[in-house]
Amino acid sequence: MKIRKLFISIVLFLLLFPYNIAAQSTDIPKVFSEAAILIDAKSGQTIYGKNENKRMNPASITKIATAIYAIENGDLSDDVVISETATKVEGTTVFLEPGEVVTLKKLIIGMIVNSGNDAALAIAEHIDGSLANFEKHFNAYLQDYIGVNNTHFENPHGLYGENHYSTAHDMAKITKYAMENETFRSIINIQEYKWDGASWDTTLVNHHRLILGEFPYDAQITGGKNGFINESGYTLVTTATKGNLNLIAVTMKTDDKDVPYTDTLNLFDFGFQNFQTKKIPKGTEFTVQDKKFITKKDLLYTVNIHERYTNEVDTSGLLTIYNQLNEPIVSFQLKSTNEPMQKENSADIQMNWKSDGIVVSLEVAFVCVVIFVAVIVIQRLKNRV
Repeated sequence: MKIRKLFISIVLFLLLFPYNIAAQSTDIPKVFSEAAILIDAKSGQTIYGKNENKRMNPASITKIATAIYAIENGDLSDDVVISETATKVEGTTVFLEPGEVVTLKKLIIGMIVNSGNDAALAIAEHIDGSLANFEKHFNAYLQDYIGVNNTHFENPHGLYGENHYSTAHDMAKITKYAMENETFRSIINIQEYKWDGASWDTTLVNHHRLILGEFPYDAQITGGKNGFINESGYTLVTTATKGNLNLIAVTMKTDDKDVPYTDTLNLFDFGFQNFQTKKIPKGTEFTVQDKKFITKKDLLYTVNIHERYTNEVDTSGLLTIYNQLNEPIVSFQLKSTNEPMQKENSADIQMNWKSDGIVVSLEVAFVCVVIFVAVIVIQRLKNRV
């Protein structure tokens, strides 16, 4: 009788204790910035959002867009002659002089690391000849190549403008696009840079405090940009990686300079503890009513590790991933093929994909552990008796 009571106590303890831990890890993060978003940088799926589609002034995180625009539309080795207009811009600068010659790449670094507004304006004038042309071409680029929907930039640096706005969602989308460029990635995480200018010789130190390591974190911070003007408050974009998961966090508008960083770390904790990126490899085949479909490229999507997922392909070749509530989380259009179908190979591929796509529930794992431990304890008690 005593052994039986002990067995029941052990089972109850082991069942309840880990579930409490699991529940804590899935808590929605506390975010105090007015708007914020966390996305998977590989799949682009949103993990968390708060007013993420609200139009707001982005301040200097605008420079992320300017940097990738310059990298893709200019020659980084070009010599740029600095105009007098560029040297008179307000705010943070790298103290450029009229007539000074600086390479385009160095200007991009000065704009990102030291948030140089003069460098940003010099870049715009070099790429498009004038600020007016830059505004037109820059916004067309953002819409046509990156696919933003709620963004319009009047300038390259982020100083206030009545028609200068973006959203947390669009800024995350711009950053995702930019981080796919190797040159951009090599610049966006520079901690220090020796600046040898016509009137200013110094070592530039990145203004992003997570990049500098002021807030220790167990994931790798891979890049980011901070911003501030009175009208926008503090804004922040940060990228991080841990394991196979790459995350992008954007926070917008707060009057406390520490809040963007604590918000970002709370978002990263939530993302890294609860989500992972899944992949359906290029060339994976599916069959529906004798119709054969194939993936044209690797398909990436994001799942909560505490939930189960299934997939379904309809007769048009639309592959949809469903969560355990049978809610669609993402869909992909597959390519139809008329090649002869090898049923045994197709079945194997579909089975492998399904087993890879379903996350084993924590409940099953815990029950297995409980039974295993209980059996060992009971056996030892019997031996003692």
